[in-house]
Amino acid sequence: MPSPRPRNRAARFRLAAMSLAACALWPTVQAQEDGLPAPVLRSSPALGETISPDVRPELPVFVEGDRISGRSELETLIEGDATLRRGDTLIRAERIEYDQAEDLARARGDVRINRAGDVFEGPQLEMHVDAFEGFFTEPTYRLRSTEGYGQASRIDFLGPDRALVRQGTYTTCEREPGSSWPLGWLLTADRLYIDNESETGLALGATVRFLGVPLLPIPVLSFPLTDKRKSGVLTPTLAVNNRSGVELTVPYYWDIAPNRDATFSPTLMSRRGLQLSGEFRYLEPLYSGTTGLSYLPGDNLRGRDRWAYNVRHAQVLPAGVGLSLNLNRVSDDDYWRDFTRSPAIASLTPRLLASDAVLSWGRGNFAAHARTLRWQTLQDVTAPIVPPYDRLPQLQGRYTNLELLGGFSSYVEADYTRFSAEPALTRQPNGERAYVMAQFARPWQAPGWFVIPRVQLHATQYQFDAPLANGLTSAERSVPTFSLDTGLLFDRQVSLFGRPLVQTLEPRAFYAYTPFREQNYLPNYDSGQHDFNFATIFTENPYVGHDRIADTNLLTLGLTSRLQDVATGGELARFGLAQRLRYEDQRVTLGGAPPIADRFSDILLGASVNWSPTWASEATVQYNPRTDRSERATIGARYNPGPFRTVSAAYRTQRLLSEQVDLAWQWPLQDLWAGRGNGNGRWYSVGRLNFSLKDRELVDTIVGVEYDGCCWVGRLVFERLQTGSAGPNKRLLFQIELLGLSRVGTNAVTLLRDNIPRYQLLRSLPGTPRSRFTEYD
Repeated sequence: MPSPRPRNRAARFRLAAMSLAACALWPTVQAQEDGLPAPVLRSSPALGETISPDVRPELPVFVEGDRISGRSELETLIEGDATLRRGDTLIRAERIEYDQAEDLARARGDVRINRAGDVFEGPQLEMHVDAFEGFFTEPTYRLRSTEGYGQASRIDFLGPDRALVRQGTYTTCEREPGSSWPLGWLLTADRLYIDNESETGLALGATVRFLGVPLLPIPVLSFPLTDKRKSGVLTPTLAVNNRSGVELTVPYYWDIAPNRDATFSPTLMSRRGLQLSGEFRYLEPLYSGTTGLSYLPGDNLRGRDRWAYNVRHAQVLPAGVGLSLNLNRVSDDDYWRDFTRSPAIASLTPRLLASDAVLSWGRGNFAAHARTLRWQTLQDVTAPIVPPYDRLPQLQGRYTNLELLGGFSSYVEADYTRFSAEPALTRQPNGERAYVMAQFARPWQAPGWFVIPRVQLHATQYQFDAPLANGLTSAERSVPTFSLDTGLLFDRQVSLFGRPLVQTLEPRAFYAYTPFREQNYLPNYDSGQHDFNFATIFTENPYVGHDRIADTNLLTLGLTSRLQDVATGGELARFGLAQRLRYEDQRVTLGGAPPIADRFSDILLGASVNWSPTWASEATVQYNPRTDRSERATIGARYNPGPFRTVSAAYRTQRLLSEQVDLAWQWPLQDLWAGRGNGNGRWYSVGRLNFSLKDRELVDTIVGVEYDGCCWVGRLVFERLQTGSAGPNKRLLFQIELLGLSRVGTNAVTLLRDNIPRYQLLRSLPGTPRSRFTEYD
């Protein structure tokens, strides 16, 4: 007869605790009796999330119940609040029969299994405990990894990490207490395979219901059980375009390997046809890259095939050689207008597409590269642009030495380039250019000050394919330059609103002299005007490129003051101003412009203030003291008080050319009339507006709403993009993201991320990983 067991749960717990304590102390007592040193327990910062396969077969079986009977090492019957525990597996039921020889448990009545946090409940179970193989009739279940749950007619356990759900359902949506609304989404399937080892689910004969409405039946559906990459169908996107009609994109993501993946994005356009697009990415120790392709056979609107591709590749070759490729091409001049957001175009200038290949090499102080660059210029007959020059080829070598004798430093650059373009459009001959630029400097610097004198010689030789206007077919030019850069740094401790700060005062003076050399008759292959800002005002040459070296005799004066936090060193505010003083007229100009005779340049004024962790602002003004007007101004502010709450605004003006206001935001609509917070059932407004005050019209517009439905996210976004004289391109994007089936955003998400500063994807906040002890019994 088995000894009577206490019915009180607390008494049973005390008995188990005393038994465990006795087991733990027994090795110590035995070791002391044998004269051996007592074993030392090893501390662990946390309970183990997994149990080693080597240890699992040796784990003991613990049973509990109101009545226990059976034969030792053969079978055990537990009745009345029965419990069987082995490792991370727990079985509770009204009655449990356990065959020790077969490691087989049969449970009846309110059966509950907890396997490492995965919970199954139902009326009847038969299972091999250690192998976790068996079946469960009419169960409900909840998975720890996704917090997804469902019910089935039967679940077959196929091992520790795999299960087959028959005639089952699956969702991550939680129904509100007392709510009669249908679940946000529900997956029903004839068979549903759960594989925790590969962290995937596979549904056969599936149907997805959204808010109770069945969507298209899906013969096979694969979905992730975690947030890791997983092959499968991504969230579809539905769009309405004023040119292409209704667009339906159903992307498929292929997780080829940890370092390779591909995304296929077929798009059905009601007015054009089926566009096939895809992107392939790869990452290896010595090379990496992406390839994007798009093909639309027989565009119904244009009457021809449309295609585009981009290739980006970077590789380290033997002997320290590097290879870089950036190739972009489209089928026709109208592509940028018809497909404004093409995934196969990776260019910031949609009408200028570069195909660039570079071989580079470097060792010690030496570096060299060989380059070929060819442009595709997409022309608009109503607004033609002059194409840039192809470089076929460009060969360049550089030598840098910062540790010459006497504290000198040197930089030498030699370059040969063949420039090619259509002379009828550029109105100047193609040609070859070779130059050598040598630069020497002797810096003196210490905490609080610096002095850097620098001398430079720029020697250039040209060979033209056709005579210039003056009849020359070749030309030479040598231009020396001297500059002196000096600055001081003062700082002091101050207190602002009781906060200790460091305030700096940093005056700077920069003098540059370049004698006049006649160059205005030369072709211009790559020179352009530097943007006038705080970075370029302290440079010797106001032009970028090597076809114009301006004659200069000027002094630039600047003053900067900063406020820095004493504890962190973070910059709280910065204020600056700078101006150039010209001693002689500048006679070298671009595009036939007259000489520059102004003795004083415009004044640059700039400020940036981080008012708090949530508020920041910045402003830059180019002020003309002769006319008492600002030539250019940019003023911006940002407010970011928390997750999914950001507003940024900017005002930009350039006198007589443009004046625009830009506003971007992501904000919960409920916060306009209710308390703050994040969570289920919340509407968010998103958008970006670019308004031209000069033209009194919106230039580009993105306005939309997002809805956080707990287990699903909905987006409706309207985009209006100005694409030239043919009128704006308009489209309406509609997207539903079913969390737990797909967590990867598509076009609507990409559009919002690219246009709204600090935009956050809903349900993207990091959470605490769920432990198997979260649902511990």
